[in-house]
Amino acid sequence: MSFANAIRSGRAIVALVIVLLLTALAAGSVPAFVGAQSGDVTIPSDQVFIDVYERVSPSVVSINVVARRPQTGAFGQDGTVISGGTGFVLDSEGHIMTNNHVVEGATEIEVSFVDGTLASARIVGLDPDSDLAVLQVELPAEDLARMRPVTFGDSSALRIGQTVLAIGSPFGQRWTLTSGIVSALDRSIRGLTNYSIGGVIQTDAAINPGNSGGPLLDLNGRVVGVNSQIISSTRSSAGIGFAVPGNLAQRVARALIEDGFVSYSYLGITGGNVTLSLIKAFNLPNNTQGVVVAETAAGGPASRAGLRSAEFEAAAQQGQSRVPVAVDIITAIDGQPLKGMDALISYLAEKTEPGQTVRLTVMRLTRESSETLELEARLTPRP
Repeated sequence: MSFANAIRSGRAIVALVIVLLLTALAAGSVPAFVGAQSGDVTIPSDQVFIDVYERVSPSVVSINVVARRPQTGAFGQDGTVISGGTGFVLDSEGHIMTNNHVVEGATEIEVSFVDGTLASARIVGLDPDSDLAVLQVELPAEDLARMRPVTFGDSSALRIGQTVLAIGSPFGQRWTLTSGIVSALDRSIRGLTNYSIGGVIQTDAAINPGNSGGPLLDLNGRVVGVNSQIISSTRSSAGIGFAVPGNLAQRVARALIEDGFVSYSYLGITGGNVTLSLIKAFNLPNNTQGVVVAETAAGGPASRAGLRSAEFEAAAQQGQSRVPVAVDIITAIDGQPLKGMDALISYLAEKTEPGQTVRLTVMRLTRESSETLELEARLTPRP
């Protein structure tokens, strides 16, 4: 058969197949799309997300706020702003957790549930240090009995690369589900005061304005964090979002409900992480980690325990960074090794209370000597 005849023969076969398919479609004997499945086309990984959303979305609320705040620019008049955020149900008494910055200065708070229920809410307590708040909705007893409280997971057990989900109201689009992974752990972000929040979860799950106060969930539907901040030059998701750890959120919720405030432990130091310059100056192993004590607050717990502020030469040599000649490095607290300042902030916030005594393992260095000390510090409330 010649090449031209082969082509003509092939075209004839294709044409015959098309005719047969069209005939079968008209008779209803094959699906409209060849290869597609009828009915449920979800795959197992999809079903996990679907199950979490259907189980947890009734516990998530959308929050609308009318508030008086300073420096509001073009938003409203006389300092009045209308804003929104997200929250989630803590218990059957109608307690709702959200971010402090969502409801700060609120004069009216409206809470919406996924089933269409609307309710007013009052502020039970605010904690600007962690940027968390607890509200309580005003509903009849029979409605409160139908509340679907969330379940918390252990945020300290999270691992980088673990899949997480967020439910919230980004840009007012209520009950939006987004997914991502835990991008990093033990981050530190600034709260609404001069103190930092430690142990923070970094995620690339899309978080935008309106997600604030909503839950970050593991694939079992457990709350492991409270979505709070993003890094973005456009105020929209750039893949770097931060969630307050769930373990801290549980502690804050209990304190706000029981006492109306949260009392945090104070050690009384400023400092940072171990640097290469410090390692070289004191001939330390290159994997040395801990909290470098720059300064101790006069009369504070650290100072009373015997920790010392770093000592420096009168002036650094030209072109060289300023490296201390004597310094204390906290390498562990209560026997738990510290990688750096973020880990210390997290430990103090989540696992200690004012009045508690902690054991500090300290490496005391001078240019001539080094020693390891065990010091006890009795923590006080933050000033």
